[in-house]
Amino acid sequence: MRALKTILIILLALVAILVILGLMGPNDYRVERSAVINGTPDKIYPWVSSLTRMKDWGPWQAMDKDQVGSMEGTDGTVGAIWKWEGDTVGKGMQEITALEPGKSVRTKLTFSVPVIGDMVSTATMDLEPKGDSTRVIWGMEGENGFWGKLMSKFSDREAMLGPMFETGLANLKGMVEAEATAAKEKSAPSMEIASMDRPATLYFGERKRVKWSELKAFYAENLMKSMGIIQKAGVQPIGAPSGVYFEWDEKNQEADLLAGIPVPSDAKGKLKGMTFYETPASKAYQIAYYGGYMGVGKAHEAMDARMKTDKVSMNANVVEEYVTDPGAEPDSTKWLTNVIYLIK
Repeated sequence: MRALKTILIILLALVAILVILGLMGPNDYRVERSAVINGTPDKIYPWVSSLTRMKDWGPWQAMDKDQVGSMEGTDGTVGAIWKWEGDTVGKGMQEITALEPGKSVRTKLTFSVPVIGDMVSTATMDLEPKGDSTRVIWGMEGENGFWGKLMSKFSDREAMLGPMFETGLANLKGMVEAEATAAKEKSAPSMEIASMDRPATLYFGERKRVKWSELKAFYAENLMKSMGIIQKAGVQPIGAPSGVYFEWDEKNQEADLLAGIPVPSDAKGKLKGMTFYETPASKAYQIAYYGGYMGVGKAHEAMDARMKTDKVSMNANVVEEYVTDPGAEPDSTKWLTNVIYLIK
């Protein structure tokens, strides 16, 4: 009997401690993270005002890929509801409660917790313009009832939600900026091929057979080296840094090329330490390609098609002139590369 009384006293003491902790917790909470995304608010707003799109970039879908979801109402409008249920993410729903186009979104989050019941929070999404970019502020806030106050003593919402918000914002940034880049490339003017009579051009640089995977390093090293020698000798380049191609080996994934700078014909007596090569005077096709270097293959495909149509063949070399300095222009859609095919 005495042992039972002792156990009862201990249990009552534990309950009393829990009640006190539940009463002492904070009355409300807020967790937020932010990220700066390239793009104006009107470009980002569709991504944060649609429950379906939120699901695409939010971190929770990856946590439980087997979860089941359903939409009620019209997505992107006040009153739309997304419901979910899964072993890892549990059961809950998100309802759009307020929308201010281009500025903010408010949603009501309801998490169904066994024993405790529903826990309700407000999710906030605010867009602050920053020139051509936008600061996206994602937050979650709410009032702590008894269970919320008690749980705050044993769990850290900041530590739990903060990293998830950071992951979600990183996903959002990647998707928004990738969409913008794709739109720019799609809207870019079609490739126009110009015919020209190209004079013989002397290049000073390094010629080597290089693996495709090593091309970037080869260019970086030898364009810098050749330019340094040219500047030291007081020679004025007559064009942009270039790649002069002799062979593009698909089978072995190698290229025979010279990375160098076009120089005046009288520079041979002034420059030493690297190789000279002169492309012959020739008829040529030229494409002014705008975009990142990974996409320049489209210009070469267009050239191949044109040569087949015109029934002409290659004459010695293909030249790529790298007109835009990536260090001076961060937007790769503005990089100009002149792709030149010498033909006969």
